Amino acid sequence: MRNKIIPYNPELKQLARQLRKNSTLPEVLLWQNIKRRALGVQFHRQVPMLNYIVDFYCHEIGLAIEIDGRSHDHSVLYDAKRQGELEAYGVKFLRFSNEEVKKHMFSVLLVIEETVKELKTPL
Repeated sequence: MRNKIIPYNPELKQLARQLRKNSTLPEVLLWQNIKRRALGVQFHRQVPMLNYIVDFYCHEIGLAIEIDGRSHDHSVLYDAKRQGELEAYGVKFLRFSNEEVKKHMFSVLLVIEETVKELKTPL
């Protein structure tokens, strides 16, 4: 899976740029802790994949991180469909709520760090 290119809808590039410029507070807080290879791998923000955009993605290990806020409350089926389609390409998902990121950042980072270690270790 490492560095596998996942196709995406080119029409999403502009929307992804807008989302990067208008990040939510939990996205900003998490980004401050995972950018610049802070966990030994490089994450990117608002990455188009297939017909979707994921909050954070690491190409090296195929890890997507999603922060679920109020906008996700009514889209559980959509999120499950999207996650399933991307998992078919080998993408592993971690999901956190806005509250987890804002109030329990240490725990969130521990989960991410442990997952990064697992995915970096060859089978």
